[in-house]
Amino acid sequence: MEILQAILLGVIEGLTEFLPISSTGHLIIAEQYIDFKDTAKIFTVSIQSGAIAAVIWHYRRDLLDKTRGLFGKNKTSVRFFSNILIASIPAGLLALGLEKSFDKYATPKTVATALIAGAFILWWVDTKIAAKAIGREVTIDSIKTKQALIAGLAQCVALIPGTSRSGAAIVGGLLGGLNRATATAFSFYMAIPILLAAGGYKLIIGRHDLSSVDGGVTSIVVGTVVSFIVALTAISWLLRYISTHNFKLFVYYRLILGVLVLLLLAW
Repeated sequence: MEILQAILLGVIEGLTEFLPISSTGHLIIAEQYIDFKDTAKIFTVSIQSGAIAAVIWHYRRDLLDKTRGLFGKNKTSVRFFSNILIASIPAGLLALGLEKSFDKYATPKTVATALIAGAFILWWVDTKIAAKAIGREVTIDSIKTKQALIAGLAQCVALIPGTSRSGAAIVGGLLGGLNRATATAFSFYMAIPILLAAGGYKLIIGRHDLSSVDGGVTSIVVGTVVSFIVALTAISWLLRYISTHNFKLFVYYRLILGVLVLLLLAW
């Protein structure tokens, strides 16, 4: 049963990590309703590493080229990594200082509220801001420092369970003047350092709790592998989808799920 639960949670993580619908929120809800014991959130952090591995694999050639360019002092590569660093610092510092304060809000009620509030914000930005950027030629390599900083500051809001890290980063990118496709792609790149750092930190301080997770190390490995496979598919799909569509689909989904969770809690 624990392995089946791990597979289910791995699918949820892989599907939702890079979509603007909150993977953490989905896992909080799912773990509570299937009664899955995730001591110190070790399982959640572990399967997130599978999703991060997926985005690294998806962009492996570009990341390798940019890494070579960085050591060769290529201006475009230097600017790319500088932007990623600038975008990661605000949320990284805030998480170190306040993450434990937000742990008490990791409840379905908070998640539902954040899903609904985030839906309205995403709708407003997508309708009023992103629509004006259609046809605007802004690529990953042409992102300015100010735009990277705005996306990074917006990402800080994702500490609230149910907000969505990718959703907050995308909203920040759109507010900074990026088009939908570039804001989405940049949110993927932004995920790599922030989630690797957060995951590594939690695994180190919570390593003694690994065996207390339901299903133990086996369920963690299974969940991580499933997360990687599903996330790889989700990334490719979202990039294709958003190249010709807006974010309304995710707005509707967030609203429906948020209201549904609130109704279940009030039942």
